[in-house]
Amino acid sequence: METDLFFRKATLLICSSLDIEIALSRCREYIASYLPADEIYLNIYEPKLGGLRYIARADARGGEKMDRIIELPETLIEAIESGRRLTDHLIINQPETDPMGKIISRELDLKDHSFIALRLRIEVQRLGVIDLFAKGKNRFTKSHAALFSLLREPFAIAMANALQHQELVKLKEQLISDNRYLSYELLSRTGDEVIGADNGLKGVLEKVEQITHLKTTVLILGETGVGKEVIANAIHRLSPRRDKPFIKVNCGAIPENLIDSELFGHEKGAFTGAVTRKRGRFERADRGTIFLDEIGELPSWAQVRLLRVLQTKEIERLGGSPPIKLDIRVIVATHRNLEQMVAENRFREDLLFRINAFPIVIPPLRERKSDIPLLVSHFLKKKSQEMGINSVPDIAGADMENLMAHDWPGNVRELENAVERALIQHRKGPLNFMRPARSVEVPEFHVPLTDDSKIPNLDSIITGYIEKVLAMTGGKVNGNDGAAALLGVHPNTLRNRMKKLGISYGRGYGESL
Repeated sequence: METDLFFRKATLLICSSLDIEIALSRCREYIASYLPADEIYLNIYEPKLGGLRYIARADARGGEKMDRIIELPETLIEAIESGRRLTDHLIINQPETDPMGKIISRELDLKDHSFIALRLRIEVQRLGVIDLFAKGKNRFTKSHAALFSLLREPFAIAMANALQHQELVKLKEQLISDNRYLSYELLSRTGDEVIGADNGLKGVLEKVEQITHLKTTVLILGETGVGKEVIANAIHRLSPRRDKPFIKVNCGAIPENLIDSELFGHEKGAFTGAVTRKRGRFERADRGTIFLDEIGELPSWAQVRLLRVLQTKEIERLGGSPPIKLDIRVIVATHRNLEQMVAENRFREDLLFRINAFPIVIPPLRERKSDIPLLVSHFLKKKSQEMGINSVPDIAGADMENLMAHDWPGNVRELENAVERALIQHRKGPLNFMRPARSVEVPEFHVPLTDDSKIPNLDSIITGYIEKVLAMTGGKVNGNDGAAALLGVHPNTLRNRMKKLGISYGRGYGESL
């Protein structure tokens, strides 16, 4: 046999495709005419993972990509690192007698096989190993190994090109995915200007300045609507990570069965419907900042997962991927009393300790009313621009007094809604802010029961209670002073219940809702 002809034909087949599994399959089929070649595998040594990553294989049925880690003991890792196993090729005809061969043949379920391990490198760079397997013991000779070794450089070049190609495809997919995600974020993004930095929020901003340059996890506390996301965004914008991703997650808005996939991602085929690999929010935030709003809404099992991520700074995609190291800044926020939740076994104490290193408390709007004129002016400009109003309407002094007198239980968010509502009603001005209704305390509703009393029907109790609340709100369902808010339910939920119970609202109470 002419070795030059063998080398030329095998090289052409090895370099015939950027898909390494296709090249492996074509090459195996050709060289099987010259030496034993039942199966062929390609692996990369991964010192950070403590083992070998097998990325492709081929047999008589064809080739396929792989992503499997075979962990090695410390003794073998030390032998590899020290150079004691750095020969160009190894003939392992009896794998059970070789420490590396024993592990590989067992993990690949090829115990009754012989194999040649051909090390691949370009100049001094170590790329990986090609393992050629044949069924049975003592199948390979030195002449087989010499012939197979002729293909070291073609395999190394093809492997380097294939890995670069895979990396480019991966980066392209990530770029497309990130563009979709960031486009959605830009469409839904709220304003990030800190209004009140020199007034009611001065103390908060002083704390922000103390923490921006560090990696410390920050806990932001405050009532709903005080602007926790705005402060989180300020921390990111003032940090060295300002040019990196800022990923927002509302933990309470993710269905429980999707939390794992949304936060940590999943591999293709991890579950029904997982047709492609997906990078989670944590992975998207690598080298940047992730903001976990409403962290108190996470279920206990997700709290365990989050604690591990905070401790190790690495994640695992759903579906068995190897750990992925992250360089990430974590900011969390909640309106809940986490210490009380710990006492009630609804929040992990060890997670609270981990996130509570530097808490920032944002005061409610009723405690910083000096910010109200600034906020109103800001929202007037912002909402006018959104509505296409060229001339921003003026606001009367009496109306500002009404706004300053209100306690704003919904905080900045409620004030923003009030400004938007006034602009809708008085687009051409002047604006007319009616004094916002103060929060109404819903009275306790008792159903007296005695041994001889007739127990009322449950629907009739609920009907009577809802009708009492509707009478208090004048039939109003929506809004912070509406029946839904007083009952602590979503307006649509309340309307559906009212329809089911036959309760009229809106025009039935003299008001169109």
